[in-house]
Amino acid sequence: MATQHLSPALRVPAASPAYPMAKPGYGKRSAPEQQARTRHDFALLPTRERYVAGFVDHLPDGAAMSVKTLAKQLPLYGQQAISTALTALSVAGHLRRVRCAVVGAGDETRWVFRTFWSRTARDNEWWNTYLATEKATLAAAPVPEASTLDTAPPPPWAPAAEDPPPAPEGPDTEQAPEPAAVPQQRTPARAPDTEPAPGTAPATPRAPGTSPAYLALARLGRDDHRLTLSADDCATLEPQAAQWLARGVSVDYLTSALTAGLPAKVDSPVGLLRRRLTDKIPPRLPTAGSPSPGAPTPVRHLLAECTDCGRPGPPQALPDGLCRPCRTAHAGAAEDSPRPVDIADVKAHMNNLRDLLKPV
Repeated sequence: MATQHLSPALRVPAASPAYPMAKPGYGKRSAPEQQARTRHDFALLPTRERYVAGFVDHLPDGAAMSVKTLAKQLPLYGQQAISTALTALSVAGHLRRVRCAVVGAGDETRWVFRTFWSRTARDNEWWNTYLATEKATLAAAPVPEASTLDTAPPPPWAPAAEDPPPAPEGPDTEQAPEPAAVPQQRTPARAPDTEPAPGTAPATPRAPGTSPAYLALARLGRDDHRLTLSADDCATLEPQAAQWLARGVSVDYLTSALTAGLPAKVDSPVGLLRRRLTDKIPPRLPTAGSPSPGAPTPVRHLLAECTDCGRPGPPQALPDGLCRPCRTAHAGAAEDSPRPVDIADVKAHMNNLRDLLKPV
């Protein structure tokens, strides 16, 4: 008689979560001309560095490369050990960190942080040449808009995005000063003196007395009785007030310009407002997205970054990807580290001391 086994089936192992990706423009970048991946890659590195290098080498381009993110994915080592391993990989010629300063309109500086990775170890001369070529490529490429770097959707395989490092505060980052006299501009749908493009549907006509210009003129009498207008007066002045709004000013700016410095007695409100709408009409300003004529072309700078402390500088000033203080400290730590022969002698000496302390 067959025996029925009621033991449950083996559970399917849970799929490992996908590695977090950085925002578009940040993260890992693979260097060109690498050798094919083999089992003997990174064989000359110590155990910890070989473990970290093998993990980073299998990450896709655009993966988050911060020490904190790597430490979350590598349970054997903490953040300090990961940082030391990345420094050793930079000295070995596998890694370089850079920052790209994107200077847009109004001298606004935005920093993009990237980590270039090479499975094949490269010397300083190769890295300097490659980063110079990358800098020339960035200078020739068009500058992306701010929305491209900030609001672009992540790739479909990315479950989470890494927040980029904050831009350094100080004299390097400047913001465009806002104009004091003219309020914030808004982009008009179409100037009144331009004809609609062929093939576009005409705008839906507004009902009489519902346009922003008409309502702004009608409210003047409620705010100040000296500027009380009739319906016919508002309809007569509406085209002139609409020209103000079409030039990018707000309704509040229009109202303050018409009501400032009124005489004690106004005999003809419609005549006074017609004169002010004609004489004080503001200039037509370009929209926020259109560059001003004669403005310099935005440039993009590329600086190498010390793998240990993050200090920026030109690639030639950071051999092995380290600044001078970090390079000196790294060289001193390597010289002070004990040799395997010395470690064996110490162990033999300690064993001899233990034998002498044993009771007879």
